[in-house]
Amino acid sequence: MKVHALHFLLTAFAAAATAADEPTAQARAHAGISADQLSFFEKNIRPVLVEHCYKCHSAESDKVKGGLTLDTKQGTLLGGESGHPGVTPGSPAESSLYEAITWRNDDMQMPPKNRLPDEVIANFKKWIEMGAPDPREQKVTNAAGGRRQINMDEGRRHWAFQKPVKADPPAVKTEGWARTDIDRFVLAGLEKAGLQPVGDADRATLIRRIAYDLTGLPPTPDEVKAFLADTSPEAVKRVIDQYLDSRRFGERWGRHWLDIARYAESSGKEVNVLYPHAWRYRDYVIEAFNRDKPYDQFLKEQIAGDLMKFENKHDQAEKIVATGFLAIGSKGHNQRDKRQFAMDLVDEQIDAMSQAMLGLTLACARCHDHKFDPVTQRDYYALAGIFLSSETLYGTYSQLQNINPGSLIELDRAADMPSALAALSPGEYATLKRQHEESSQTAENIREQVRGMSAGERERQGAASFLRIRSSFDRAESIRADLDLFNPDGTPRSLAMGVLDRDRPINSPILIRGDLKQPGDLVPRGLVEVLCAKGEPLNISQGSGRLDLAWWIASRDNPLTARVMVNRVWMKLMGTPIVATPDNFGFMGQKPTHPELLDHLAVGFMDEGWSVKRLIRGIMLSRAYQMGSGYNAQNYAADPENKWHWRMSQRRLDAEAIRDAMLFVAGVLDFYPVDGSPVARAGEGREGIFNLAREVSGKPYNFRSIYLPIVRDQIPEFLGTFDFPDASLVSSERDTTNVPGQSLFLMNNPQAISAADAFARRIGKLEGTPLERLTQAYQLCFARPPTEAELAAIKAFWTRFPDQAAGGKQTQQARDYGKNAALSAFCQSLFASAEFRYLN
Repeated sequence: MKVHALHFLLTAFAAAATAADEPTAQARAHAGISADQLSFFEKNIRPVLVEHCYKCHSAESDKVKGGLTLDTKQGTLLGGESGHPGVTPGSPAESSLYEAITWRNDDMQMPPKNRLPDEVIANFKKWIEMGAPDPREQKVTNAAGGRRQINMDEGRRHWAFQKPVKADPPAVKTEGWARTDIDRFVLAGLEKAGLQPVGDADRATLIRRIAYDLTGLPPTPDEVKAFLADTSPEAVKRVIDQYLDSRRFGERWGRHWLDIARYAESSGKEVNVLYPHAWRYRDYVIEAFNRDKPYDQFLKEQIAGDLMKFENKHDQAEKIVATGFLAIGSKGHNQRDKRQFAMDLVDEQIDAMSQAMLGLTLACARCHDHKFDPVTQRDYYALAGIFLSSETLYGTYSQLQNINPGSLIELDRAADMPSALAALSPGEYATLKRQHEESSQTAENIREQVRGMSAGERERQGAASFLRIRSSFDRAESIRADLDLFNPDGTPRSLAMGVLDRDRPINSPILIRGDLKQPGDLVPRGLVEVLCAKGEPLNISQGSGRLDLAWWIASRDNPLTARVMVNRVWMKLMGTPIVATPDNFGFMGQKPTHPELLDHLAVGFMDEGWSVKRLIRGIMLSRAYQMGSGYNAQNYAADPENKWHWRMSQRRLDAEAIRDAMLFVAGVLDFYPVDGSPVARAGEGREGIFNLAREVSGKPYNFRSIYLPIVRDQIPEFLGTFDFPDASLVSSERDTTNVPGQSLFLMNNPQAISAADAFARRIGKLEGTPLERLTQAYQLCFARPPTEAELAAIKAFWTRFPDQAAGGKQTQQARDYGKNAALSAFCQSLFASAEFRYLN
């Protein structure tokens, strides 16, 4: 497989010709179109229109067919001679363009000769449903003098492309409020806006906030009691350090990075192929945050860990596993053109790398110069050459709809890496080997049998013959996949997804409009020009260039890397980011609300060894973080979004924190799951998907949510209900919804009911009166005792509900049932409350 993929690439790129200019108009930002929507249009819609529609439906067409022009927003919405709108924003069913590309109407099928792939059609449907955002306005021919010219000197003046400079904290009028430099920056902004900060959070609220932010779990009653009793000035710092040192910290903050890294254990797209070894990357990330691995080193390892120096075999293996970042993205495994598969893979890697680490949408320059940022197609294909010169190893086997299988990296046995599998006995290994030999022979026999048929017999059988051969070989491949997991002595092999350099580096040609059939000039492997100093060498001549790329990204001289990370950390702790578009610091991104504070944090982050824990501690020790979330009508009228941080914004817990907290207070959370992932034990192909579904549905998975199997398009129901992000996209910031389905889930879902029953059993075993036990339930859920009004409601509930649940029966069995049912209902009501799901 490796040789064939490389052959296709070298054959295609060796035939590169001269590049042709692509006429484009200067794109402009439009109100009402978000950066994500623009990125979606530029990447998924405009290139398809240009390639498949403009020849017959644009101002440059010799004859505009059907009176329909699709090269402007106005023309696309208006439609053609039929009188039907081309696109009706929000309604694919009322859009003649969508009807035409689906080929549902025999009289209107576009493009006329070849139907677009299902994935492309799905993108058009999604685009129309999101409101058909379109930056193209009616063009005046030659008004801009032709092709857009990018002025790099002017581009480098963009605020985010200049190196951060640590400014002195500003002077403030209000004396005594600020405790740290961070507070002075925040207070200066408040004073300028005419706002007053609200009071500090009470201590019970504060420790609950700190515990969830650092561990994703509530504080225990003993931890709350100890914190309330500690009146020393160091009390807050001590509790912060306690949670930072907890193993739970890496599970919490590792999950934040996995959102950004679009972590998942399958390919997604049309054929959802499992990735049984993705879990190693997940565990690497958790351990990196627990050890406070310097962030610059963390990034370098994910880009080029296999090329870096190592201390021992275990360290080498960890660095190789880190490159799984480049291998775990979504892929279209049924893409028949291997060259297209390779370029789509590279595009996904550039997109993930640039958004995750630089906060830029570099993949928008695949088909043309970036419409908004000073990034050229030449920049894009310079990066593409780096990734084409590296082999991505993701580990799948050939199956009916997986025509792009891949191998894996075998880690050194001396590295002593954990395994998801138990060793096989000699007899079990021999049996598996025999099954593989027999299945392979059976597949060959069937193929020979079909070959021996007459042409007429094969024609009569049609697809049945192909399916007989295919299914027999799929079965043999599935058994081979199981066999390849073990050494001949039955011990599990240490296999990992990741990236390695190819023997021969490849320079990519510019592909006109992103089309493989239109190669232009070869571009030397290199870096993005606008982010390099003027005159700085951009090209790479040795190796793939991944090591150069890694050092460039993680350099102090890179103006984006530190800013992007501190902005995300600030967002996770404060509720809103300083730059409201955390994955886009380009021209279409928002400007920072506190630019001096952003740079102060970024430079300090680098000065303190790129330590994420120190950054977090510094923010948490500020008074800005420790404010309450009380309401102030005057402040709210002036700043309803709280962008100036006059209070701590209320935040809903994310899906993992809600689920984990329910299991934690119920006393059933398992902190020590077995190594690996259920995906690693499921097997290959469709059979693996079915095996996984049976295992997940048949077992009580009570370990932390970060260890749940994340299969694209099959996200666990609990996580999906509470806004788990699209695992195919870089996601720094999750959506936060509050919809009836979430309440219904907490009322009726078996997982929620099971957690409430376990919580009730825990409470029922505590010593004391029923009222004292119910009070303890409040402490576990909310880190506070019930108020007088809540105590009165609890008494009324406990007086009435057990008898109702018992159905009025007075037998001991009925009374016990009534008490248990009442206690379970009470616990479930706490889980379903807004206070349980929100941080003040």
